[in-house]
Amino acid sequence: MRRTAVALAAVVLVMSTTAGCGSLQSSATEVGGERMTDDRPVRDGGTLTVALNADPDKLDPTLAQTLVGRTVFAGMCEKLYDVDERGEVVPQLATALPKVSADGRTVSFDVRKGAKFSDGTKLDADAVVTSLLRHRDLAGSARATELTPLKGAEATGPYSVRLTLKQAYVPLTAVLADRSGMVMSPAALKKYGKNFTNHPSCVGPFKYTERVGGDRIVLTKDANYYDADSVHLDKVIYKPIPDGSVRLANLRSGDLQVGDQMAPVDVKSALTDNKLQLFNSPSLGYQGIGINVGNVKGLGEKPGRIDTPMASDVRVREAFELAIDRGLINKVVFQGMYEPACGPISPESALAPGIKASECPKRDVTAAKRLLKQAGVDTPVPVELKISTTPEWSRIGQVIQAMAKDAGFAVTLRPTEYATMLEETDDGHYTAFNSGWSGRLDPDGNIASFLQTRGAMNAYGLSDKKIDALVERGRTEADPAERAEIYDELTHLTNDAHALIYLYRQKNYVVAGKDVAGVRVYGDGLVRVKNAGYAK
Repeated sequence: MRRTAVALAAVVLVMSTTAGCGSLQSSATEVGGERMTDDRPVRDGGTLTVALNADPDKLDPTLAQTLVGRTVFAGMCEKLYDVDERGEVVPQLATALPKVSADGRTVSFDVRKGAKFSDGTKLDADAVVTSLLRHRDLAGSARATELTPLKGAEATGPYSVRLTLKQAYVPLTAVLADRSGMVMSPAALKKYGKNFTNHPSCVGPFKYTERVGGDRIVLTKDANYYDADSVHLDKVIYKPIPDGSVRLANLRSGDLQVGDQMAPVDVKSALTDNKLQLFNSPSLGYQGIGINVGNVKGLGEKPGRIDTPMASDVRVREAFELAIDRGLINKVVFQGMYEPACGPISPESALAPGIKASECPKRDVTAAKRLLKQAGVDTPVPVELKISTTPEWSRIGQVIQAMAKDAGFAVTLRPTEYATMLEETDDGHYTAFNSGWSGRLDPDGNIASFLQTRGAMNAYGLSDKKIDALVERGRTEADPAERAEIYDELTHLTNDAHALIYLYRQKNYVVAGKDVAGVRVYGDGLVRVKNAGYAK
């Protein structure tokens, strides 16, 4: 039973990998498949510049929320566990998968010996306990919902940790394979407190050196890293460049070496360039539209009443969703290279519900108009939609604006810098916004923090007792068939609330110079640069 519980926590994903180093031109027929690695020999030295599609938020694992931030963390903050190319959880700073008691309420593991944080502080069990309790307890923590079941954490030896849980918690290992499992230097936490974001110190192949807001984040090779001999690069620079065509132009000129989250239109544009190569993998996440149905005082606060048609009547939200054609968005905006979605859980998950993309609700303007009439609202219904400042979301916003108009909505687009949009939506200052998530191995990671009442990232203010109860059941149920049924029901309840309208599921497209080797791009969407460098 102990091994079964741990395996369930891993939620194995079946993904194929195709190693190789062909150009984009030769990979054109593989765009629909997966290519996650390039294992050519790498020479030592050099700087790798990675373009991100947005500026990361706080470089504090406890407070951070963005995928681009996770990509930076992948270079400097290791976790207790990681995800490999097969989508399986594997030890990283822990030495083995955890041991779980028969009742599921006690979890123990050992921590790697001989590792140091970038500031020279020793990694030990006490440091792990300090980080876990901070993730759980710090005001504003985005990890709080993930670690709610954690009752206590203690060091039972210099390198041994024991966790006590309020109840069995099946997703725990998968949770510790992401930011909740990142361990921070206790010395840096004590010295800087909440200002840790400007002085982050973790165990990782690279260490934080500099950040210039909106321009760059610089990491340099960390001599304290326990596996420093496997690190080839001297420096990694992350540059936020929202416009994919600009990222592509800089890749072609050689000013950039890696372009993260490249849009399909830019991938297709690059397919004839034999100086570039493509990495791609399935996504565990989703993209959609979040609607404020009760966030009146900010994240973590009690939901309240909002007097807008979208917030006060579910029929209005359903009408808005019925006005949208997911397939057309995929075709017009993404060249058909993504997949329409209508639920929080990726088909790649072993516990994916039975809702296929082909079964997503179809556009039905007549039904949408009928619902608005039943709701008794004046038309056109005003909706301000905050969108990030990327060309992709500009196009999506314009398509939605036109579609919604046919059904009786007047959508106003409000382009907003991504980090600012997160702050405003967390505070409840919005009607609707483009809401996305990079996805997690365990379905709980795509649901609980967003949809449970007062969840750590429930910016929508959604509160539903049935959803809350099912979230708790899904966390404690060990039988995979039972869990699959729970998440199937959760998906339907979520869709019926229409507070988060799922639109599409991305693929992780990463374009790199052909001379770049050792890059890893897995299903979690992260660009891993530990072994990266320039091909020999």
